[in-house]
Amino acid sequence: MQKDNLKFEELSHYKKKSKKRRSIKIKNKIIGPDTFSVIAGPCTIENYDDLFEIVSHLKELGCSFFRGGAYKMRTSPYNFQGLGKKGLEYLRKVSEKTGMISVSEVVASEDVQMMSNYVDILQVGTRNMHNYRLLAALGKVKNPVILKRGMSSTIKEWLFAAEHILQAGNPNVILCERGIRTFEDYTRNTLDISSIPSVKNLSDLPIIVDPSHSSGRRDMIKSLSWAAMAAGADGILIETHFSPDTAVCDSKQTIDFEMLEEIIKPVKRIVSLWGKE
Repeated sequence: MQKDNLKFEELSHYKKKSKKRRSIKIKNKIIGPDTFSVIAGPCTIENYDDLFEIVSHLKELGCSFFRGGAYKMRTSPYNFQGLGKKGLEYLRKVSEKTGMISVSEVVASEDVQMMSNYVDILQVGTRNMHNYRLLAALGKVKNPVILKRGMSSTIKEWLFAAEHILQAGNPNVILCERGIRTFEDYTRNTLDISSIPSVKNLSDLPIIVDPSHSSGRRDMIKSLSWAAMAAGADGILIETHFSPDTAVCDSKQTIDFEMLEEIIKPVKRIVSLWGKE
């Protein structure tokens, strides 16, 4: 029987002073303290041809990871909910053809095993950070998991959520800061840059930043991406499309390839401040 009231300092990923930060290997790539990873792609998969075109262009820009939603958790039930399993089939086919590493959100515990066969990295969205049955199920697969911070969650609540996955048996957890809900309404959320050094002080897990959901504004993505790099993040997760204005989901926060290229251009120079590649 496990004891109640576990202290934060007893968590498996608590970063003691002598403890190195964790590196997570996916195929031939690593997300961790010595690297900086760019994960880009559409909010949702619309069809195979568009996904293949986007991912092929991302590869030309030097990206190794691509994102694409097959199942979408939308605030309104009338908004596009994703292609479901057909979208997963497109993800796997594009990944196999391009050699790129895929990322997609899992929204239900009963889908975890099935999705683990189609997607390289499984993502938990902000609304599911407290879905402990889902987190426990993700602990039973080998796929790395990107765990987004709950929109109203403290850093310690977020790190305790990660412990649910780790304790269930999966050591491959990547934290994702995606902005928190505040009184500010000019942006979709408020990006908590301080969470990056906070997590690095408290946990050995990698941390990446989602500037798209943090701001909800295309004109801010570049600045927030560079801020995340300068603060020591291990990567960024950006919504990208060849025609952002016509994207079926989150078009206002989706950037085009030209802006993505501008963001990537100074990466080596900025992240070298932290000894990253």
